[in-house]
Amino acid sequence: MKYLWLDEYLLSKRGVTKDLQPSWNWIRYHVGGKMFAAVCLDDADRPYYINLKLEPLEGEFFRSQYKDIIPGYYSNKIHWNSINPDGEVPDELLKDMLDKSYQLVLKGFSKKQQREILGLSCCGTECTKCGCYGTLCQGCNECQGKVFHAPEGKACPIYTCSVQKKRLATCGGCDQIPCSIWKETRDPQFSDEEFEKSITDRVKNLKG
Repeated sequence: MKYLWLDEYLLSKRGVTKDLQPSWNWIRYHVGGKMFAAVCLDDADRPYYINLKLEPLEGEFFRSQYKDIIPGYYSNKIHWNSINPDGEVPDELLKDMLDKSYQLVLKGFSKKQQREILGLSCCGTECTKCGCYGTLCQGCNECQGKVFHAPEGKACPIYTCSVQKKRLATCGGCDQIPCSIWKETRDPQFSDEEFEKSITDRVKNLKG
């Protein structure tokens, strides 16, 4: 297989796990326990297809452009597509298709489940890495945004905007991040430098 980067690329995505399905001899990649990509192996453990999911019209378009993309092998042929692992599909296009497959499957979960699978709050914070997690705060997803530095009894303004008003899974679905609400909402423990770094890190988390 010429796409030697594939395994590392997929496992670098948040919430991704992989296994081997022995009876099929497929290496499967899951997000939230649901498969979004697979490398199909022959009896000699050589890859013969890479399977991934696309919107039906998009899959049909790519199949019309590349002879190395066909309807999904041993899969639903409307939603799934199979790529020749030694064909002529450009690396960047395959990465884009894998990204879309990952997002399609992830978006099949509820918005709350998506945040839990990603291990992120709506603003991109990894709560489990915060020193207040489990003591001062149970985590944004668990307490529905009523984190320790929010007004008493109320959700954090970012959570209120993103989850309650805009009905987004995370701020990553908004084209205005980091917005003025982000700039005005901060953990009081942070210095100015730490706060600016936290914004950069959270945007990176959300954008993948």
